[in-house]
Amino acid sequence: MYDIIKSQLGVGFIAILSILVLLIIFVLLAYRIFRNIYLRSMGQGAGMKEFTQLLNDAGYLYDPYQGIFYSKINAWQKKFGYCRLYDEAAAPSAMIIDSEPISFNYAGKKWLIQLWKGQYYLNTGAEIGIYLTDKPDLAIPNLFNGTFYRAAGKAEQLYMSYYLIKNGKVLFGRSGKHWWLTGFKTGEFSETWELSMYVRIVFKDPEMCCSFIRGMRKAGYQEHQIRSDGIAVEFMFDKPHSAQPLTRTEETDWIVQRNNERICNRFMEITEEYDNWEDKLKAIREKEPFLYDAVITLGKTNTILKDFDKLKQYI
Repeated sequence: MYDIIKSQLGVGFIAILSILVLLIIFVLLAYRIFRNIYLRSMGQGAGMKEFTQLLNDAGYLYDPYQGIFYSKINAWQKKFGYCRLYDEAAAPSAMIIDSEPISFNYAGKKWLIQLWKGQYYLNTGAEIGIYLTDKPDLAIPNLFNGTFYRAAGKAEQLYMSYYLIKNGKVLFGRSGKHWWLTGFKTGEFSETWELSMYVRIVFKDPEMCCSFIRGMRKAGYQEHQIRSDGIAVEFMFDKPHSAQPLTRTEETDWIVQRNNERICNRFMEITEEYDNWEDKLKAIREKEPFLYDAVITLGKTNTILKDFDKLKQYI
């Protein structure tokens, strides 16, 4: 797959791959759940209490009613903010997801509300993230040119909600005042075009709401696609209006998705007879230990944090 990408995107893309370890911070959004929960739990024979603790340490919680994992308000991922390179790292790391960045200005700061939906390796999921900055764009030779945002603080968070819909059927819903509203359904395989998000965001005041709507129009949304009462905005995110990462190509997406589909099908085969996570984890450990190796080859978290510190000198 690397050779295919290299031939299509050339030397410029190779520069991106050279800092892929740093960019895997975003990729851990999906993988960290699996590594810290499935794997360590299986190796220690952990019960549900320990399973819950491992999940908490990874920055996630579990909703047993909807059967989804979701990010905590104080998840460790918050410290890493957001930049476009994170999206470029997704597809090469088995995450085929549509992104929709909507930027706007408000209260002297540049804001970004970004949506994602798609296949996160073993999970079908969706996210809304809120980021902002009052700093100039970065121009780091051979590394990054663009805006680096910090995650919204407590006073900057907004009330958001969405339903993730697959082929006309609601998979799950999420709502709350947050900076990163997420949901991931393990073992569910989806193509990005099968998924849509019905989104509602409540803003701080009419000025912020209007500025966001201007950002939507700039991104490519038409008037009839936006509903607003002057303080809240509702819309459907299905086919992206924004340009997708360079690492998303039809050929490589197909290759990655076929493997994702295989992994999800195998997961469901192993766990379908169990109705609790403790038994599911034991079954995975016994029947498919290769899943362990597939995750631990991504690299050490400490290395990622160390590399991120190198970038922080520019922020």
